[in-house]
Amino acid sequence: QVQLVESGGGLVQAGSSLRLSCTASGRTFSRYYMGWFRQTPGKEREFVGWITTGGSSTYYADSVKGRFTISRDNAKNTVYLQMNSLKPEDTAVYYCAAGARSLYSLSAYYSSSSYDEWGQGTQVTVSS
Repeated sequence: QVQLVESGGGLVQAGSSLRLSCTASGRTFSRYYMGWFRQTPGKEREFVGWITTGGSSTYYADSVKGRFTISRDNAKNTVYLQMNSLKPEDTAVYYCAAGARSLYSLSAYYSSSSYDEWGQGTQVTVSS
């Protein structure tokens, strides 16, 4: 089991960049695939992207592909979300999540129900 703490959110202008960090407690971080999700009021949590346990592969939602990059440093128990060319529609609370299940399809990793541990979220606001 890990506990997750996000940081790095804030208020930025459209076109700017921001990097979110998510640091995990515990010594088993490298066993978890890690996802990023976001949520706006009144809407369901939306998949942003995920990264494999070793960090060799990443997958993204179409809405952020080419602008956002996920990476991880297992030695630091940290996963990052680099967000470039931010748009007002990227405004949301961003959550990192950890999962350790045996999933048999790529699409399963896009679902919030495939993740076991969640951070508290960090607000990202992009002004136009």
